[in-house]
Amino acid sequence: MKLYFCTLFDSNYLPQGLALYHSLKRHCPDFRLFIFPFDDKSYKLLKELNLPEVELVPLEKFEDEKLLAVKPTRGRGEYCWTCSSSTILYVLKKFDVDHCTYLDADIFFFANPEILVREMGEKSILITEHRYAPENDQTAESGKYCVQFVTFKNNPEGLTALNWWRAVCLDWCYARAEDGKFGDQKYLDDWTEKFSGVHVLKHLGGGIAPWNVSQYAVENENNRLIGKKINSNEKFELIFYHFHSLKILSARRFKLHGRSYRISSEQKHLIYRPYLKELKNNISLAKKIDPDFRKIIPVFPRINGLFSRLKKIWSKK
Repeated sequence: MKLYFCTLFDSNYLPQGLALYHSLKRHCPDFRLFIFPFDDKSYKLLKELNLPEVELVPLEKFEDEKLLAVKPTRGRGEYCWTCSSSTILYVLKKFDVDHCTYLDADIFFFANPEILVREMGEKSILITEHRYAPENDQTAESGKYCVQFVTFKNNPEGLTALNWWRAVCLDWCYARAEDGKFGDQKYLDDWTEKFSGVHVLKHLGGGIAPWNVSQYAVENENNRLIGKKINSNEKFELIFYHFHSLKILSARRFKLHGRSYRISSEQKHLIYRPYLKELKNNISLAKKIDPDFRKIIPVFPRINGLFSRLKKIWSKK
């Protein structure tokens, strides 16, 4: 099964975007990734890298009049959220593929995602729940579902929901909770009632993230990451992890998350360590093309207790 994905990011997220690509390349035997670079720096670097199985879509081809009209009214992140639905729609229309899955740039695959797409069967839309741990429940503000891995088929059911989503995001998409809305995400809360053909992902390995990882134990079984739900002992293979709020402080310093999430030492070792190594390699790769690349990596001030020195999970080479 050939899988079609799209993602968007600017140069600040280039290391994460490359990590996403390399994880797909490693685990998915047949795919096409449509990347929408959101600044000239990221476009030029990706163009130079000429990655196999990647189709670059520059902003001048993607942005239409409606997107350009709202762009001045949105912050950088808000505009990216505004565009997520439009990137999927662009791929379905322009490239005439039978489906497309939007991926957040900061997710990373540990196994083949085909099992997730196949789970939707004859349904036309696939959405994933946050599955918040009780101590991290942000459903009321951020929504029940997460725009991290969302699939639409190129059929009337899929396009009806997708066109509706694009329209409401053009109308309102901001980084605040207001009148039951939050960014592009809380719009998904009632999709199982609003639209036909919606499937909510059941596979627990699709969407492990800082806000829910405390509910699971993780271990390595024959080079496969296996999760176990602590309260039920239900086992599953970890398909992807969402490295939400991870910050790159420098080529060797990282802040793992932005809240007081509980992440065990074993989870840091098995999940975070491979990802951090990938980010480090991607920064080095980008600097070979553009020696000034490190200057565009965001550097945050030292705040006690808010970043990890990675003494136990990072081996400097």
